Amino acid sequence: MHIAIDARIINSSTGTYVERLLTYLEIIDQKNQYSVLVKNADRNFWKPTNPNFSIKIADFANYSLNEQTKFKTFLDKLHPDLVHFCMPQQPILYKGKSVTTIHDLTLLKTYNSDKNWLIYHIKQLIGRFVFMSVAKKSKYIITPSKYTKDELTKFSKIDSKKVSVIYESAEPAKISDIEAYKQPYSNYLLYVGQQSDYKNIIRLAEAHQILLKKYPDLGLILVGRINKAAQRNKDIFEKKNYQNILFTGFISNEQRNWLYKNSKAYVFPSLMEGFGLPGLEAMAYGLPVISSRSTCLPEIYGDAAIYFDPYEPSDIANKIDGLLENGSLRDELIKKGYLQLSKYSWKKMAQETLSIYNEAFKD
Repeated sequence: MHIAIDARIINSSTGTYVERLLTYLEIIDQKNQYSVLVKNADRNFWKPTNPNFSIKIADFANYSLNEQTKFKTFLDKLHPDLVHFCMPQQPILYKGKSVTTIHDLTLLKTYNSDKNWLIYHIKQLIGRFVFMSVAKKSKYIITPSKYTKDELTKFSKIDSKKVSVIYESAEPAKISDIEAYKQPYSNYLLYVGQQSDYKNIIRLAEAHQILLKKYPDLGLILVGRINKAAQRNKDIFEKKNYQNILFTGFISNEQRNWLYKNSKAYVFPSLMEGFGLPGLEAMAYGLPVISSRSTCLPEIYGDAAIYFDPYEPSDIANKIDGLLENGSLRDELIKKGYLQLSKYSWKKMAQETLSIYNEAFKD
C-alpha cells in the first residue's frame, strides 16, 4: 500500500500522538510506502529513518477553503491507496479511502472566551458539518477512549462497529533529557498544557488560594505558552491578587520534564478530554495525579488518581490537601501510576492502527 498520513498537526498540542505513531510505524512496518504530509514550517520537525517514509509539504490551514479545495486536489494527484487523517479537519469531498482519528468533540461542545464569539460559533457550525461528513465517509474511525467513541456515535448515528478505540500512551524522559528549571517554591503543584475555558484553570487557581491558608509556601506552576487564553487567566489572577502562581511561558521540553520530576502532584482540572495524555505523562515521571472526574478521565487513569468535582474549588482543595498530608497515599498513587501506565503502549497503538489500515484497504 501507499499510505498518506495527514500530519499537519504534528507540531500542535495533539502532535505527540502523530509523532509517536510515525516513529513506531517506522519500526514495525517495512512493507508499505508512506507519504507524511506536513506544513512547510514543520518540514524538519520529524525526520524519517525508514526509507519507506517520505515527507511531503501540504501547507493547507485547518478549516480553510484551501483545505477543502487545494488539499483535495493535492490528494487526488498524490493518489494514495489510503489516507489517515489524524484529525477531523480534511477535504470532505475527497473520495479516496480514508481512516480518521477523532480525539474528542471539544470543538462542538465548548466555547473559549478568548475567541471572537461570532467567528467561534460559525466555526462550530462548520465543525458539526465536517464531523458528521467525516464520520460517514471514513472507512474506519479511531478514537482514543470509549468515552469519545460513545460521544461520536451518539452525535453522528454511525454504526459503533465502524469506530475502534485505540489507546495512546506516555513515555518518561531519559535522564539526559532533563534540565533544571529555576522556580521560587519549595513545594509546588503542576499543570501542563493549554488554558482554554474548558481546561478549568480558574477553579484550579481558586483551590490553590484556599490551600495557601494552610500551606503558605505552596506554588502553582502553569506550563505553556502565554497565548490569549493564558494571558486572560494571568490578568484575572493579578486583578484578584492571587499569590504563588507562576506562568512559565514557553520552556524547553527538558525544563518541563524537570518540573514533572520535582512537583508534589499533577493536578488536571479539565471539564472535557478525549484521552487525558498529560496525566499519564505525569505518572511516567513518578508524579501522583489528582484529576477531575469528568468525561474519559476515570476510564484512562483508573484507580491511579484521586478524583474531584471540577466545578467545586473547595473539593479540589480538599483532595489536594489529603494528598499533601499523607505521604503513604502519595507513594501508593505513584506505584499505581506506574502500573496504570503499563497498560498502555505507543508501539501497541501503532500496531493496532496498522491493522486498521489493512482492514480499510481490503474493504
